[in-house]
Amino acid sequence: MEFAFGQTRITITDPGWPELMAKLHARLSGRMGFALATINLDHLVKLRSDAEFRGIYARQDIVVADGNPIVWLSRLARRPVTLIPGSDLILPLAALAAELDVPVALVGSRADVLDAAARDLQRRVPGLRIALQHSPPMGFDPTGPEAQAILTDIRASGAGLCLIAMGAPKQEAFAAKGRDLAPECGFVSIGAGLDFLGGAQRRAPRWVRRLALEWVWRMLSDPRRLALRYWRCARILPAEMRAAWRLRRRSA
Repeated sequence: MEFAFGQTRITITDPGWPELMAKLHARLSGRMGFALATINLDHLVKLRSDAEFRGIYARQDIVVADGNPIVWLSRLARRPVTLIPGSDLILPLAALAAELDVPVALVGSRADVLDAAARDLQRRVPGLRIALQHSPPMGFDPTGPEAQAILTDIRASGAGLCLIAMGAPKQEAFAAKGRDLAPECGFVSIGAGLDFLGGAQRRAPRWVRRLALEWVWRMLSDPRRLALRYWRCARILPAEMRAAWRLRRRSA
């Protein structure tokens, strides 16, 4: 499945969990760094209007589908992909890191949330080593000198996997910079994932997610911040459906 923005094309590189986990195992065991992004409708909104974000996304090595609308669009295009939210990646990645004895860095959110998330991860995944935790301040520039200092610390810590919880586009920009400054580390953008683990936010119950209504749960939990975002997402759906239909006809 791919999305076109002028001359830039963003492709979902791994359509399902087996392909993704096999690739991540190879990358982590070989200390071959990577940047992983989880594309959703909000990202598509940003990609349409932000050329810098398109350039950042083009530097991601791995792109997976985060959000049921992306999955539905892929089915319409007859290029089906599996739902792989960033929050659902955390525990499988932590287990893989523990299995391979790869230290992990946690970047983003608040310091107290990172502490709680680290404790929860180590409780759930025995043997997991957390080499570094860093909570950037408000107004953090993911490509500036402070980002460079954090990435230098990540490299010095020996971390081979970094979970980034900053939200788009900061986390993807930080991951892209990390590919240059800490090339042996894998950077994974997970949005609110650490907030869920650390108790700062409550994730939608499993039954809500099974009904594809997690977006409703999140909007009701923070309507002032999210209502406009979801309205913008809804506005681009017709055009994205037409683009998916064109992909379908092209492959017919």
